[in-house]
Amino acid sequence: MPHFTLPDLCDAHADCIRVAEPIFHNYGGKAAFGGQIVTVKCFEDNSKVKQLVATPGQGKVLVVDGGGSKRHALLGDMLAEQAAQNGWEGIIINGCIRDIDEIRQTPLGVQALGIHPMKTDKRDLGDINVTVTFAGVDFIPGQFVYADNNGVLVATKPLVV
Repeated sequence: MPHFTLPDLCDAHADCIRVAEPIFHNYGGKAAFGGQIVTVKCFEDNSKVKQLVATPGQGKVLVVDGGGSKRHALLGDMLAEQAAQNGWEGIIINGCIRDIDEIRQTPLGVQALGIHPMKTDKRDLGDINVTVTFAGVDFIPGQFVYADNNGVLVATKPLVV
């Protein structure tokens, strides 16, 4: 992916973007990332996250709507490593992660609300590739998301500066 910054993308593409509210923290080994949106809607159960990071993710970003829960982590070091090995550009989580020191060393973009040491239950609950809404924007499967230390934005088409 070409180098970009969100301010440059906002300046060049204001007509086709939506900027998320500034609620995320950047935790991954890749500070800037972007790609086509794949979504998971789940609550305190990362079974579907585990399922998706095991699939090829080149050019894609996994957007996880965990309902904003800060009681369990939807991503840990093993799933982050698997996502990186399978080519995922990054993961954006409306929820928490754990194993922060290992995730910071993983070549994967990761943005989340915070950190929590407790893993989730595994009940195989959740929905894949449905529109999810949080941080004031709709994340629509097939559209595009970009993230860096400046924030997160969603675009209706792939962006270049």
